[in-house]
Amino acid sequence: MERAVSGSANSRALFPRGPSFTVDDFSSKDFIVRDFVDSLAETAIPANRRSGPSSTAFDPKPLIRTFENALSQLGALSEELQEKESELLSQVRRAEIQHDQTLDVLGRKLDQSMAQFEALDLSLNSANGSTGASRNGGGGGGGGGGDGGGNIAVQIGEKLEELDRKRRKAQDANFLIQCWMEVTDSGQLTSLEEIQRQGGAENKVRCAVIARQLMRISQRLDPVSWGEQTNGYRGNGVTNGVAGTNRRHNTREVLEKFSELLEQDLLKQFNNSYRRQNFDDMMECAKVLYDFNGGASVIAAFVNQHQFFIDRDQLITDEVTTDGETWDQLADPDSDPPGVEPSLQSLIDEVKIVMQEESFIIKRAFPYYETVLVKFIQRVFQQSIQQRLEMVLDKATTVSSLAFLRSLHASRAYIGALVEDLKTHGLTEHPEPCSAQVSQCLDQQLEELFVPYLIGNSYIDREKKSLEEMYNSLLFKFSLYHSRRKKAPTGFMAAIAQQGTQLIATAKDAYVDRLDSSDLTPTQKAMMLRVAGIRDDSGNKNDIEVTEQDGMLNVANAKRMIIWLAESVRRTLEMGSTSETPKDVNILLNLLLTSMGQVYVETALDAALDQATSQENIKTEPDLSYLPNIRPAVTITNLMSRFITTVLIRLAESNTTVRRSMEAQTKMAIEATEKKTNAVMKSTMDVALNWVTKTLATQKKFDFRPKDDDLEGLVDSLQTPTCQAICTFLSAKVAALAAQAVDGHNLEVFSSELALAVHRLLFEHFKRFPVNATGGLMVTKDIAKYVSTVKEWPLTKEVEQIVEVLTEIGYLFIIGPEALRERSRNLASGGPGGLGKKLQKGDFKAFVQKREDASTVGVQSVLAGL
Repeated sequence: MERAVSGSANSRALFPRGPSFTVDDFSSKDFIVRDFVDSLAETAIPANRRSGPSSTAFDPKPLIRTFENALSQLGALSEELQEKESELLSQVRRAEIQHDQTLDVLGRKLDQSMAQFEALDLSLNSANGSTGASRNGGGGGGGGGGDGGGNIAVQIGEKLEELDRKRRKAQDANFLIQCWMEVTDSGQLTSLEEIQRQGGAENKVRCAVIARQLMRISQRLDPVSWGEQTNGYRGNGVTNGVAGTNRRHNTREVLEKFSELLEQDLLKQFNNSYRRQNFDDMMECAKVLYDFNGGASVIAAFVNQHQFFIDRDQLITDEVTTDGETWDQLADPDSDPPGVEPSLQSLIDEVKIVMQEESFIIKRAFPYYETVLVKFIQRVFQQSIQQRLEMVLDKATTVSSLAFLRSLHASRAYIGALVEDLKTHGLTEHPEPCSAQVSQCLDQQLEELFVPYLIGNSYIDREKKSLEEMYNSLLFKFSLYHSRRKKAPTGFMAAIAQQGTQLIATAKDAYVDRLDSSDLTPTQKAMMLRVAGIRDDSGNKNDIEVTEQDGMLNVANAKRMIIWLAESVRRTLEMGSTSETPKDVNILLNLLLTSMGQVYVETALDAALDQATSQENIKTEPDLSYLPNIRPAVTITNLMSRFITTVLIRLAESNTTVRRSMEAQTKMAIEATEKKTNAVMKSTMDVALNWVTKTLATQKKFDFRPKDDDLEGLVDSLQTPTCQAICTFLSAKVAALAAQAVDGHNLEVFSSELALAVHRLLFEHFKRFPVNATGGLMVTKDIAKYVSTVKEWPLTKEVEQIVEVLTEIGYLFIIGPEALRERSRNLASGGPGGLGKKLQKGDFKAFVQKREDASTVGVQSVLAGL
């Protein structure tokens, strides 16, 4: 250390002088207070005392004088420094005052320039307007000068605006640098906090913008604060053993803390304003936070802390409290659906009110109100509605598959009505409809609610499974009866009916297996047993007693099946997409054709055909009791065909390929039913004709050639026993049961075909018996009975005329030769056996030759004249 010390070590003075100092002695970087004090003490001790120990007492006066001299010099230096500091502070104050005056002058000059510019612009514009009236002569030049002056004024204005923008930009940059220097040097944001304390939306926006800019600067200029190490330097060093003399603050932490406090302050202010319904202040806070972080925090605070969600979160754990009777009604396919579940309905009604009320607040409190409304809608649907919907559907699943489908459909319809009402109401656009963005959001939320239940073929598979369970239950006793029924002998007809037999067994087994399934709910099991008409304590379902009535068709059952299907179609239309509708109704069509067409109708027709074919060669009078079952088969087929044509196929018109496939399937199914019906009727006709043939064979050879002693008994009898038996069979059995089986044109065709066949048999029958005069009366009575019996049937006019020819046969046995000759003139040409409207010559000759007097001259002359 350099010191200016007066005196010499070799010279001694009575009063040695103390050391002298200057400001430079204390300005050195190597100045240490302890060394300075030690040097003062060493200078003040005499040499003889420094050389070694001495018995002389210590004299403190030299030290005291030395320190007094040093203190006096230090005091003088301190006063000198104080004077310099005061002078510098005065210069700073004068410079600040001069700077403020300069800024004031410049501001006034700028204001004057702006005012002059506006005045110039107004004068130029007014000059341009006035030059229009003086366009003649030199007026054109004046107009051009006006336009040129206007352009110059515009250019001057643009330059001034640009300069003003640059000035503001420079001021902002200066303030930004100042804030950065503060945060790096002291770890404080004093200037920014001062702006924040001033309040006001503009100041808060500026704070947010500057904080965001400082954060970007920190990322670039202070990578260490962001976890990066640059050249091994972290900014915290120790100099001369003193920690913190060159410490760099973590700017990231400081800025993040300030940003967090600023955001919390704004959110707190927003919430307080919300409670006070101060929408203007809410709008200001929302603007600042939107500029600060995109508004995510204020939107979350508004939505998450809404009282609606708080109340609903407390109620979300409540059970679905619908009474058991309502769930039983949901599971009953013959009952009308009760509608949406009450707790879900209450929630949706409340959502409607809350959405309409809050949309008014959102529009007044947020500049970006559509974004907030979309977030609010998403939270309502994805939290409140979805959770309650899942609870309702989970409960419905534990009841039955039909209860689930009905609950799902009712929920979708009710929530869909809510969406449409909100879209029409307008919410923030009220009374106008919703904007495209909000409308799309509502549709999307509705779709997302039900996507898990409608994805792929999951929904239509549920519908199909539910219908199969109900159909199998309804047809269980029918299937059980026909599975036990004795089949006709194996042959061609048995091979045709084999597919129907397999379907019957499959339907019966499917019902039994479903009842034994472990996942079948008690309610659904009870429903299936009720629809099937059996008790739960019936033991083995394959051992249930069934009656013949259970094996017959019932139109009421078919109507129930169609009603169930119509309800399913309605749900499918409202739940599924339009593009998938043809495919879905095609699946339902296949189910209907299988269950109603094959398992129900065709099985009954197969049973009737088995009974008919088994009696074609029977030796006793046939049992035609199966015929009345044809009528419900035809009726059910017509119902099914009409439903398919008017409902299912029309719904598939948008897909030509599927529609044509459905039409082809329907046509094949109807044709299969018609073929089996025709086969039953044809077999019935064969059975009837075979029995008529066998009964005609019981006619005695001399029934129409009685002896004289039999005349008394013949007078009392109206017809022969053979005729009586045949007419009774045809009238009471065939015609009556056929009328119960078919009607209209079908009955007319069947009756006409049967009448012609009977007519043919009778024609040949009366050619085989000899007839005398008395027997001719019996022939006439029999034929009259046959004709009257047949004419009671619904016949075509042509067949009626052919049947009338039978009456001519009776007359041929009772009239004389002259009358025979007269009738022979109206005969038709042709051989015997013809079925015409007139008696043919061959038949006339065959009948006349059976007369007892056929060999007489009169009769022979008539035959010869043919």
